[in-house]
Amino acid sequence: MKRILFVALGLTMACNSSQKTVNKQTAQQLEDVNPFTYAETITEAELKEHLYIYASDEFEGRDTGKPGQKKAVEYIKAEYIKNGIPAAQENGDYFQDVPLSINKLPTGSITINGKKIENGEGILSFTQAKGNFDNIVYVNNGIEEENYSDYAGLDVKGKIVLMKSGEPINADGTYTISGNQEKSVWSNMSESIGKRMELAQSKGAVGVLYFDTDNYGRFKNRFNHMQANDSGRMGLKADNNEDFFYLLVDSSTANELLPNITEENSSKTVASKVALNIESANEDIQSENVVAVLKGSEKPNEYIVISSHLDHVGVNKEGEIFNGADDDGSGTVGMLEIAQAFKAAADAGHGPKRSIVFLHVTAEEKGLLGSKYYADYDPIFPLSETVANLNIDMIGRIDPKRSGERNYIYLIGADKLSTELHEISEAVNEKYMNIELDYTYNDENDPNRFYYRSDHYNFAKNNIPIIFYFNGTHEDYHLPGDTPDKINYDLLENRTRLVFLTAWELANRDARIIVDKQAK
Repeated sequence: MKRILFVALGLTMACNSSQKTVNKQTAQQLEDVNPFTYAETITEAELKEHLYIYASDEFEGRDTGKPGQKKAVEYIKAEYIKNGIPAAQENGDYFQDVPLSINKLPTGSITINGKKIENGEGILSFTQAKGNFDNIVYVNNGIEEENYSDYAGLDVKGKIVLMKSGEPINADGTYTISGNQEKSVWSNMSESIGKRMELAQSKGAVGVLYFDTDNYGRFKNRFNHMQANDSGRMGLKADNNEDFFYLLVDSSTANELLPNITEENSSKTVASKVALNIESANEDIQSENVVAVLKGSEKPNEYIVISSHLDHVGVNKEGEIFNGADDDGSGTVGMLEIAQAFKAAADAGHGPKRSIVFLHVTAEEKGLLGSKYYADYDPIFPLSETVANLNIDMIGRIDPKRSGERNYIYLIGADKLSTELHEISEAVNEKYMNIELDYTYNDENDPNRFYYRSDHYNFAKNNIPIIFYFNGTHEDYHLPGDTPDKINYDLLENRTRLVFLTAWELANRDARIIVDKQAK
């Protein structure tokens, strides 16, 4: 393992001797300070005091956009004000507005060659879809790779494309994309639909008619549930692109559009008259991230982002409150203690060289929406200058499925983009905490796919190195039993201190960590 320097020994070059003296003094101060002094300000007692408030019934499960979530953001804001840590936004507002909408089932129909088909009866549309077309473009599986394209020779700008699921197979039974017996990502339902839609849109298509015999029934069940409960799925308003739509079609509708579609493997233009008249029924929701910042003393325009999600899943129909003490009350109160520790260091003249951003995101439970809004639409600080993201999501309990040391934490993602970040993480833990670092869920083949299921992913996809701190799921995950009396506060203290100490090292080392891998 590469040797890690925990104190920045290199001196920043400057144009005059007085600046050099200041930098030498700063470096010497950081060399003399023991960060564990400030880590020890993170205590079981304070974590417990915070969490018994934050995960109480008063906060009503912190469901996004609901009164309980509004109480939660006010609580977080008040703590930053009390500790003298300023808001991240230039206007002094701790709240970053995150415009959301409940995407309810749209109503209406499409007409194919004079035949009217209602939404939910042979077609499934979860978004608005409008327009009249004299023909459609069939693009087989809707795939494009380096040596293969279903779009070759076709112009789909301003048109509807029709495609079917699956991927091409050679005459000898091998898969065309991989060249062997292995399926590619285009056969992975959870990822390939999005890839197909993004590709079609990038080609200029205005909409997709998607035929998938294996998954139509699953989407129909979702449609029926939403229809019966008058429910909807929350999303970012900015993602509601009314200029692009996709509809799932069943076998009867697919063959109405293109007879014998399952046997047709050649892309081509099809003379089918299609008229779409499906209207949106979405409802707007307003929510907010809470963002504070402690400016760096030497490199204020480089940022370490520490994140956790402030929301949970609310109250069920029976009136039971889902307090979310572990998920993610534990991460939220841990961040408040980390912020307080950094501020104590700064007040003692040991402020971090790089800026520390404390990002409490909303709507994680609805699809990582708060972090997506920050990363994709409104990064308060440039992503290009964001050195790393340390994300905390459930660090207060023990995974009952796990055997081994009680004093553990699952780490996910530390080595995905930066070998150096992984080495720093290991070395910090060895020097200060000696927690068992468990990489079970860091496996690329982990079926739980936790790497993609919390807010760090919206940073990772932008090639920003991340560490995800996680205790694993348990019997109270997303149930009313996730209450503050079941938290292991000694473990919560240890894990929170580890995050603080890792952030300290990243913030104070001379050079920013190297990104030596690419996001997947």
